[in-house]
Amino acid sequence: MQKKRAITIKDVAAEAGVSLQTVSRVINKGPNVTAGVQARVQAAIDKLGYVPSLAARRLGGSRSYLILAFNDERPTLEGWQSRRGNDWVDQMLFGGMLKCAEHGYRMLFELVDSHSDQLEAQVQAALSALHPDGVILTPPHSDDPRITELLHRNGLIFARLGSHQEGPGFAVYMDDEAAARRATEHLLDLGHTRIAYVQGHPEYAMSPDRLRGFTSAIEARGLQVEPAYLQPGDFTYEAGVDALNTLASLDVPPTAVLASSDEMALGVLHAAGPLGLSVPGDLSVVSFDDTPTVRMSVPALTAIRQPIAAMTARAAELLIEGKARGGALDYARHLLPFDFVERVSTAPPRR
Repeated sequence: MQKKRAITIKDVAAEAGVSLQTVSRVINKGPNVTAGVQARVQAAIDKLGYVPSLAARRLGGSRSYLILAFNDERPTLEGWQSRRGNDWVDQMLFGGMLKCAEHGYRMLFELVDSHSDQLEAQVQAALSALHPDGVILTPPHSDDPRITELLHRNGLIFARLGSHQEGPGFAVYMDDEAAARRATEHLLDLGHTRIAYVQGHPEYAMSPDRLRGFTSAIEARGLQVEPAYLQPGDFTYEAGVDALNTLASLDVPPTAVLASSDEMALGVLHAAGPLGLSVPGDLSVVSFDDTPTVRMSVPALTAIRQPIAAMTARAAELLIEGKARGGALDYARHLLPFDFVERVSTAPPRR
């Protein structure tokens, strides 16, 4: 059986009796097309069942209809290779891809290594190959001047997820300091006074914000932050395990732990059992992000829910709208709300 030939923009142009560029302008809702011609082209599209390709849409103007998102290579690959996955990436793609599809765009995803000497070359290679209309940066790329300055020099509009710093690019973020303060206040309200904190990766801009939120909540109750209760972290499961092993060896161990990521919180949770600690009986645990894993853990973890999908969707929308305006951008900051979800991993301390 002979394979049916795909309908192309040339077929639509021939059916409507117009040029390829006119068909492309109709598809892209471009200017200088009369209502009669627009109706004729649309009738041809409907009759032939034509689905516009990105190549055809590009004929009508300066847009590529592509949004490119850059994510950090090493932690992403480590999550995939360990088969733990990466729900942050999943949520980012979920929000961005759906929003792009609403506007007839496609979202592409590229990994670049923030620790590589070739970082700028990697970014430039992706830009040269794809010619995106806009770029979404995720932490830690959001605050990396090597990337933001490169994008600025290329005349590209971009959005910075999880960043509230001043400068070029749409800043789309949640209030990490307020979120950490809210989580800490929850533990304080339960009666905990010995609260430890597993810190975020030092290369991420939100890490000092979350630390400030934690310490400000403690000090607002007239308590002092115990230096030994501040444990280093890097957002990994292993960091959570190491943190709790260290904390449990203290003469006066904490009765509660706030971890700056879900993976670290899971490390704390899973390290508790071998140490003879029950959660929440002996130790309350609160997490950041609220990925599916912490909702299905035993016990399910109380968590700050970061609006990852909503932030990415907003970033994509800003880029698409900005490209449609043809420049003259107001790079305002866009603050999105977080949620606090209380589950069974937190309880009053034992008396």
